[in-house]
Amino acid sequence: MAQMAMVMNLDKCIGCHTCSVTCKQAWTNRTGVEYVWFNNVETRPGVGYPRTYEDQERWGGGWVRNKRGRLKLRSGGRFTKLTHIFSNPTLPEISDYYEPWTYDYDVLLSAPQGEHTPVARPKSLLTGKDMQIRWSANWDDNLGGSGETMADDPILAGMSQKVQAEFEQAFMFYLPRICEHCLNPSCVASCPSGAMYKRAEDGIVLVDQDACRGWRMCVSGCPYKKVYFNHKTGKAEKCTMCYPRLEVGLPTVCSETCVGRLRYLGLVLYDADKVLEAASVEDPTELLDAQRSVLLDPNDPAVVDAATASGIPRDWVTAAQRSPVWALISTYQVALPLHPEYRTMPMVWYVPPLSPVVDVVTGSGNDGEDARTLFAAIDKLRIPVEYLAGLFTAGDTAPVTGVLQRLAAMRAHMRNVNLGVEQDPRIAGAVGMDGAQIEAMYRLLAIAKYEDRYVIPAAHAETARHLEEIASGCSLDTDGGPGMGGPGPFGSSSGHPERATVETFHALKNRQTADRPAGADTPSRVNLLNWDGNGAPPGLFPPPPGQPGYGSGPDAPGGEH
Repeated sequence: MAQMAMVMNLDKCIGCHTCSVTCKQAWTNRTGVEYVWFNNVETRPGVGYPRTYEDQERWGGGWVRNKRGRLKLRSGGRFTKLTHIFSNPTLPEISDYYEPWTYDYDVLLSAPQGEHTPVARPKSLLTGKDMQIRWSANWDDNLGGSGETMADDPILAGMSQKVQAEFEQAFMFYLPRICEHCLNPSCVASCPSGAMYKRAEDGIVLVDQDACRGWRMCVSGCPYKKVYFNHKTGKAEKCTMCYPRLEVGLPTVCSETCVGRLRYLGLVLYDADKVLEAASVEDPTELLDAQRSVLLDPNDPAVVDAATASGIPRDWVTAAQRSPVWALISTYQVALPLHPEYRTMPMVWYVPPLSPVVDVVTGSGNDGEDARTLFAAIDKLRIPVEYLAGLFTAGDTAPVTGVLQRLAAMRAHMRNVNLGVEQDPRIAGAVGMDGAQIEAMYRLLAIAKYEDRYVIPAAHAETARHLEEIASGCSLDTDGGPGMGGPGPFGSSSGHPERATVETFHALKNRQTADRPAGADTPSRVNLLNWDGNGAPPGLFPPPPGQPGYGSGPDAPGGEH
């Protein structure tokens, strides 16, 4: 089977949140999901979003292996879910996320002149009342609160070595997160109504809005807490991996707008029959190798023949062969999955950060990019290897150390290349690579072009029957769709409902000439950020001479100034 997957290079993330904001604008700028971030960037160490989501003893997400070697949902099977179907005790509350707010800007605009400067008080987007801002989606950011909250970090709590919190020994890095679109998704298995499903053609996990009944078992079942509840529609929502964009060969919004160019999108082929076996291995530290073994070499003729026999189009196989995700996960083996011990087989992988090691070496008076001192300094990283292992390898430090050594070897090798120094083959040989492989990995990690970072095959109409936009619009598009009701008992909604700006197969083509989204029955607000210059929506520009309204403004010809 084929799976769209993502790799993020954490060495490049600067924590600017551009990915979060653009995702918010595209997918969750509607009422009922003000607190929802399909993409969020966490500062580590910290408690994350929602708070302490990694503490599965509390939240019961993911899978566990029983004594018979079989997997079961940590939150319980069908009978347990039936007994709790009307009262789920392990749901995060709004305080575990944060209460979204706006500001009373009208006070600033309409306040009369007075002795004191007017203040725009924060107002809750849920209740409309005044509120105190005490938490947000990344309260741990930098020095804003990590010293106070790092003691509650579940990864730090499980480390054997003590981490000092003194300023001069502090460490931090950014961790962008989206839905993992797992090969063995526990959210899908947790859904009583069968509304959550994994698409057969590309492995993307989605929610059928018409089938969803709002039981919220998927929220509990997801160990990454990347399924959210829309308090207005009463339905679950989650990251869609921007599938309407992928279907026409475009990268996800978060990838397209990433300032650091740290995201890679590509197709991988995997053996579906081995997923359960790989997720059920007894030792959690073996889950990384087990998951890698499920992925198939797209250059193997036998795999190509099997993919063709399974109905995977030839151009998709070619895309899998060019996939940067396959290269980073299996060829160079520098990408690692997030929390493989949850046994969901996540398909968003990460290249762990190496940057602080150079500061460590330089601070000791040595050459910051010398191979020998770099290798020796990896164990003394400001970011403890044990902490990275707690995130990416179920606590096993050996694979993390191996990845960091490869990245260090790449730095030392490329320093010699750029300086014109005679190359030392022992640098690449120390990490089981040769000079050509090191330089190819460098081109992919450091200077990859757009078409190398995003290798996305367009969908085939004959295999994707649901690409065409429904004339009446998706239930997430407009107010009044299926399941949309009034404010209800959860408080008033905020703002004026607008269509979700997603580009589907036909909407992408229509967007080139249309003044508003395809299929819209009511005019939408014009967004200059995505206006393509074709057409002129009413009110965007002054009317031309001879048209009604021309010359009526103060700046019109002959008008008063």
